[in-house]
Amino acid sequence: MQSSLLSLPQQHAPEVVQYAPEPVPTASYASSTVELGDLKRILVRRRFLIFATAALLTLVTLLYGLFTPALYSSVAEIIIDPQDLQVVNNDVNPSRVPPDGGITMVESQVSVVQSSGVLLRAIKATNLTEDPEFNGQGLVGRLLGGLLGPRSDESDKTVKTLDALRRQLAVKRADKVLVIDVIITAKSADKAALLANAIAQAYLADQADARARMARDASDSITARLDEQRKRVQQAENAVEAYKSANNMVMAAGNLVSDQELTEINTQLSAAQSRTAALKAQVDQLRRSGGAPDATSEAMRSSVISSLRAQEATLVDQVSQLGTELGPRHPSMIAAQQQLRDTRALIARELGRIGAAAETDYERALANQQALEAKVAGMKSKSLDTDQASVRLRELQRDLEAVRSVYATYLQRAQETREQITVNSTNARVISDAMPALKKSWPPLPLLLFGAIFGGLGLGTGLALITEYVSPTVLSSAQMQSAIDAPVVGVLPAKSARRRWWPFGGAAAPAGQKTDAVAGLALRRLFSSSRRPPDWPLVPSILVTSPPQDAAQRSRVARLLANAAAARGSRVLFIDTNAGSGSREPQPGLLDVLRGEYAFEALSQYTAGSNVAVLGSGRPKAVFSEAQGVYFTQHMLAQAGRSFELVVVDGGALADNLNASPLVAMVDEIVLVATLNVTPMRDVTAASQAISVMGRLPTAALLVDEAA
Repeated sequence: MQSSLLSLPQQHAPEVVQYAPEPVPTASYASSTVELGDLKRILVRRRFLIFATAALLTLVTLLYGLFTPALYSSVAEIIIDPQDLQVVNNDVNPSRVPPDGGITMVESQVSVVQSSGVLLRAIKATNLTEDPEFNGQGLVGRLLGGLLGPRSDESDKTVKTLDALRRQLAVKRADKVLVIDVIITAKSADKAALLANAIAQAYLADQADARARMARDASDSITARLDEQRKRVQQAENAVEAYKSANNMVMAAGNLVSDQELTEINTQLSAAQSRTAALKAQVDQLRRSGGAPDATSEAMRSSVISSLRAQEATLVDQVSQLGTELGPRHPSMIAAQQQLRDTRALIARELGRIGAAAETDYERALANQQALEAKVAGMKSKSLDTDQASVRLRELQRDLEAVRSVYATYLQRAQETREQITVNSTNARVISDAMPALKKSWPPLPLLLFGAIFGGLGLGTGLALITEYVSPTVLSSAQMQSAIDAPVVGVLPAKSARRRWWPFGGAAAPAGQKTDAVAGLALRRLFSSSRRPPDWPLVPSILVTSPPQDAAQRSRVARLLANAAAARGSRVLFIDTNAGSGSREPQPGLLDVLRGEYAFEALSQYTAGSNVAVLGSGRPKAVFSEAQGVYFTQHMLAQAGRSFELVVVDGGALADNLNASPLVAMVDEIVLVATLNVTPMRDVTAASQAISVMGRLPTAALLVDEAA
């Protein structure tokens, strides 16, 4: 056999029989879709990065907490009432509750508490500019000041103190309440409480001063206008008096004298007309009574007539009695009759006098009425002229009253605002003074450590995912299948129980039974879907390859496949293209066969107690052409079919092992080995491209799971 192989001419490549050559596709990266299980693999694979990040962040936090000076916080609480304190009825700041219940007003007071005016009051009250913690004159500040230049002046120190105080101050308001919390943080608990109370008192003093200043400004402004208002009143009064003097309009009790006279005369005229009418009626009655004036009411009311009537009645009764007793000629009778006649004459004369008096009274009343009527007529014509002048007078008087009213209001308001200057109407008060804190507020070491641990885990997870995104690895069978466009026939555990890998043979350890089962199932899947023709003369063959970094797993998988076939009674030829390549004097092997110098039967050796024959890589002393190598590979596989039922080739990393190119062209199956979550996708793509350059494509893949 050897002599026949050596007699073949080397310069002409013999004809080679192949089947179904596959086109060379362009390799591409797989889809970047990551499933939940793939995410778990990423985190498990890069757990050291995650834990290292968490540990580093925790260590930094612990050092920070141990070496950072402790800080203490104290809180002073101020309540603000939207309704101002009502000291007087007309306050300068009237009380009006906003529709939102005063929340907006209290929010604005939060900014007032943090204002420079309030803080400067607190700084002055506590002499904070001399405190090295706040004035920037600590040890570092003094050193820098000595190096950079002279010490700053008092104004610069105040500005630095103000800035430092603002950094240590926090003013907050809880939701839906009118209470402001003034929080101060300092290196001393007593100092924090002192500053918080000082700021609260400074705020109250600032509010009181602001209200007093507003009242003072209002009072000064109103007082400044009083002189002007007084002058306006004088001008209006002078205008009224000048107009009355020019129009001869004399006033009494607020009314014109002419109007009062006209009113009085009208009243007198009305009374005179009434009296004249009454007297006229009396005279008319007397005239109608004719000879019997004694029937009038005046005669009836006259006391003289009544007395004379009584005497007449007495005399009539006496005459009647005397006439009965003495007779008509008796002197007493005659005297009585004479008295009766005299009495009746007196009555007649009295009645005549009453009638004459009535006539006289009527004439006098009529004359008085006529005189009053003439006087009223004269005064009416004069009143018309006065009324025309009164229109302008009333206008001047209205102006005077308006000016007087404004002047009185200004004068009263000036007195009120002047009194409000000394009245404190602040609507805020301290409801809780700041107390020295018993526990430090910073650094909260347990909370920081808790946040550092979980933050470190989160940061480490993010770094792991970023690293995976920058350099993606094989995450799943689906991703591998998408990358090489070939099925994944199995997933092998990365480690198994200790067993002999070389030489082949020996019973599998109990812990390796699962690995052997997976390898056997992979063999069955490989050849169950093989497109090998039934009459193909070459022995079934498998070439196992991988990226360079998976050399150990590739060698293990190739041996597992050979052992799995041998364990089922098949005679297996195992070709290791890497065996002996690093020795100084390698033994003849595959390369010698591919050059036609040896027959593989003379070089392959069975291991003791095993159905596996092993063929090494050989001596790389001479170069052979690809066509020659393909021919001798075909010849080797045809000859191997007589003694073996399977050929397993550890092809190494094909990108670095071009001597395996003839084997790639002739083997039935090309299995690409990769490690889950370890093998970079770019290496898988490079390996697939190397196979495609040799004229084939991977037909299957076997994955190794280190997490199994």
